[in-house]
Amino acid sequence: MPTNFLTKEGYQKLQEELEHLRTVKRQEVAARLHEAMEGGELIENAEYEAAKNEQAFVEGRIQELDLLLATAQIIEDNGKGSKKHDAIQVGSKVTIKEGNYDSETFIIVGAAEANPREGKISNESPIGKAILGHKVGDTVKVETPGGTYNVKILKVA
Repeated sequence: MPTNFLTKEGYQKLQEELEHLRTVKRQEVAARLHEAMEGGELIENAEYEAAKNEQAFVEGRIQELDLLLATAQIIEDNGKGSKKHDAIQVGSKVTIKEGNYDSETFIIVGAAEANPREGKISNESPIGKAILGHKVGDTVKVETPGGTYNVKILKVA
């Protein structure tokens, strides 16, 4: 079973989502199903179909979160008292530069928590895979479906 890397914050958010699905969302969907069943012919009832589909989605997401949290490994925040590492690892805050473009800073996180808009990229993404284990000053080749390019590692925290 693969390990899912999560920050403490990410783990907490997923636990809160799971709790919401189990306690609130399940009851909402059950109420919709009950109302739809009282609405007459189930065969031609679009509301009933929509509620059944939502129920399937909610139950699937609950199973997904259960598995994700059961296999989670919490990433230690390297900047707050834990032992710092020179090499990039999951949890590292990294600044890189590609050619003449501006430098970019992001945090390497597990796939479940990745959100490029928030500056969090997955350790399984092309750039995440390429830079893991490298250090400041290294130039790393990143292979993507769109082509290959090099990045220079400027800072690791």
